[in-house]
Amino acid sequence: MNAYDIFDQRGFLAQCTDEKELRRLFATEQVLAYIGFDPTATSLHVGSLIPILSLVHLQRAGHRPIAVVGGGTGLVGDPSGKTEMRNLLTMQQLNENAAAIKQQLSRFLDFGPGQALMVNNADWLVPLNYIEFLRDVGRHFSMNKMLAAESVKLRLASESGLSFLEFNYQLLQAYDFMHLCKEVGCRLQMGGNDQWGNIVAGVDLTRRMLGKTIYGLTFPLITTSTGQKMGKT
Repeated sequence: MNAYDIFDQRGFLAQCTDEKELRRLFATEQVLAYIGFDPTATSLHVGSLIPILSLVHLQRAGHRPIAVVGGGTGLVGDPSGKTEMRNLLTMQQLNENAAAIKQQLSRFLDFGPGQALMVNNADWLVPLNYIEFLRDVGRHFSMNKMLAAESVKLRLASESGLSFLEFNYQLLQAYDFMHLCKEVGCRLQMGGNDQWGNIVAGVDLTRRMLGKTIYGLTFPLITTSTGQKMGKT
């Protein structure tokens, strides 16, 4: 069965950049697809259940999952769905949390040779030269489009506002997608529906910088009884 059909039958689908082409891709080749996991704690939580299960089903269908532990993006903090800035963790804390998450994911995925990959985006984000990054990557982003993002508008309207540090998060996540496409041939990024804007930004950046077409797919969020995204707290 096509992996897209499996996601559809299980209610995993919220949005997709191109359903027809993604179905074709699943049917004709082994797809490398990634999901990022935020290492702000030593354990994943119930909000990560659908993303983890999607990687499991992807691997069972013969495709190759990539689990990206956000050791680099964790230094910035994802503002999506947040009403205030996260507490910043040290590199040592992030590394310890990342190691714990890797151990948890290993219970669900086969990371043997030729199977699932597990990488830490700190490996390519931390060494980036800031000026080069602004010139090569930042020039492809529209401030108008970034300011129109729901997560950004929410924070700008809040008392705490949005820090410049957090505002850079979308650029870094988009760079992750482009980097993985370039280095290992990753064609798909998946994530919660609150990540749609970040995923689409990566699709657009890769098209602009590499001239390649890649895809994005999001899942419905697991929410609390009040409708808020289920998080670590």
